[in-house]
Amino acid sequence: MRVLPIALAVLFLAGPVLAKDEDVYTGHGISIFGDLKYATDFPHFDYVNPDAPKGGDVRRWSFGGFDSLNPFILKGTAAPGLGQVYDSLLAGSADEADSAYGLVAELIRMPEDRSWVAFKLRPEARFHDGEIMDVEDVIWTFETLTTEGHPYFAALFANVESVVDEGDRWVRFNFDSPGNRELPLLVGSIDVLPKHWFEGRDFADTSLDVPLGSGPYRISDVDAGRSITYERVDDYWGADLPVNIGLYNFGTVRYDEYLDFDIALEAFKAHEYDYKSENNSKLWATAYTGPNFDDGLIIKEEVSHGRPTGMQAFVFNLRRPLFQDARVREALGYAFDFEWSNENLFYGQYARNTSYFSNSDLAATDAPSDAELALLEPYRDQLPEEVFGDVYTPPVTDASGNIRQHLREAKALLEEAGWTIQDGALTGPGGEVMEFEIILVQPAFERIVQPFARNLERLGAVVNIRIVDAAQYERRLETFDFDMTVRSWRSSETLGNEQRDYWGSATADVEGSFNTGGIKNPVVDALIEEVIFAESRDEMTTAARALDRVLLWNHYVIPHWHIDYDRVAYWDKFGQPDLIPTNGIVFSAWWVDPEKAAALEDRIANEDE
Repeated sequence: MRVLPIALAVLFLAGPVLAKDEDVYTGHGISIFGDLKYATDFPHFDYVNPDAPKGGDVRRWSFGGFDSLNPFILKGTAAPGLGQVYDSLLAGSADEADSAYGLVAELIRMPEDRSWVAFKLRPEARFHDGEIMDVEDVIWTFETLTTEGHPYFAALFANVESVVDEGDRWVRFNFDSPGNRELPLLVGSIDVLPKHWFEGRDFADTSLDVPLGSGPYRISDVDAGRSITYERVDDYWGADLPVNIGLYNFGTVRYDEYLDFDIALEAFKAHEYDYKSENNSKLWATAYTGPNFDDGLIIKEEVSHGRPTGMQAFVFNLRRPLFQDARVREALGYAFDFEWSNENLFYGQYARNTSYFSNSDLAATDAPSDAELALLEPYRDQLPEEVFGDVYTPPVTDASGNIRQHLREAKALLEEAGWTIQDGALTGPGGEVMEFEIILVQPAFERIVQPFARNLERLGAVVNIRIVDAAQYERRLETFDFDMTVRSWRSSETLGNEQRDYWGSATADVEGSFNTGGIKNPVVDALIEEVIFAESRDEMTTAARALDRVLLWNHYVIPHWHIDYDRVAYWDKFGQPDLIPTNGIVFSAWWVDPEKAAALEDRIANEDE
């Protein structure tokens, strides 16, 4: 499912009035805070090459293995790349913050109060078996996803009251109240599944049956847990739509699975696959070297982007009694020496996260405005006093590794919370020793966690680091079976209903939710609703900053770091569009350049002789 993480406020609909009610309009797309960039007759997105050649083979990589071809349920680990098998009602634009255009839907109808939205399905929309995609498929998909699918769907679409067939290929989603301004785009982002294919199958069970889709690719080969290959659908029904022109150019796309990151990198350097993005600063600084880089066979690039980077952090499991006191959480944050880590481990590549919405205007980087204070004041007795005046800044060191002052401050907070050193161990008010486990899935992350753990041990805590395989890690996070872990949450320029799943009380105990830490805070809940039901971008920004302050000053996480560029490397066989959108690289807009690919193979063959 291509969920559009955005919230709806100002609607612009291009086209004639379809209903007698003058407050209902229709058009080819919907925009959230401002006009659509692309007019009714737009030929294609600006960040594609409409004349890109089709064909060529691309090999990619994935980590951890898979045991399912159903990405819509909680059980199992789904194979990578399945999103390109399905089509949704709407398609998002990578160079706009808050717009979507018709894909399966040729027209969109919606009232000014956003209390419902209707989509007219294109008559040419087909599944890969030739069956027409109809309203019954849309209704069945929605009902199945919200009852048998991943719990995320039920949370995301909680405000959808009903889905009805209006006739003439129109499907209407009715909402339980007006003003949830993202919801029309969210329901439009649902991948439409074929009801007839799923009949007689248990939707909630993992399966390696090759699914029937409708999108630009179909699965051509599966080696369970090892690789999956997709082939471009030559007679794809939507190939000539403006939202698809210049995209999905590769003839085949294969993903190979790796269980070790170092081995995966060496495989890339040996041309076992073609394209790699890198999130490990040490590897980027030291390992992307060698003759293939020197000779230009492999291109290494840092590509700037303007998208929000969200929050990555050490996450406390608040369901554990150990971490329920905010003073304890704040104290443990003093043990993470980011400045030393950045200089000695990260090669100076990162900036510290000081917001849940880093690298965006939604971050609370200044003193609260009058509008923010107006939102926060009714909850003053439920909030830390710092929320109302101070700008949150994580503890800052001089990068020397000497953090005695920070540990003293941590000790003072712990003592205030009733934790003292007894027999050499940090002991709580009930006589319990502070001992916890940090679980990781990437072995390379251990070098980052070890200095943090040593500092925690200087406080008297007992810290165990455990590296688990990908399947076990995912299951432990889904069932909240951890003390502390590393987690990241994506953000966008416009926040919406996903915030309920990230931080809302209702999802704290729902297995598989993204409320990993288990936050249950009525003020957070109230501010999330302010974000979702904001009537303008200014109101949404104000609510987002207020929410940011409350999350930060409750010390639910120990913030990590971010960068404002993507680190990518690829074998020199690709063509790329001239324009990179604000959100960064759109790999599906690349293509295999036949001349480059042939030259690359010749150069490799000559070196092997």
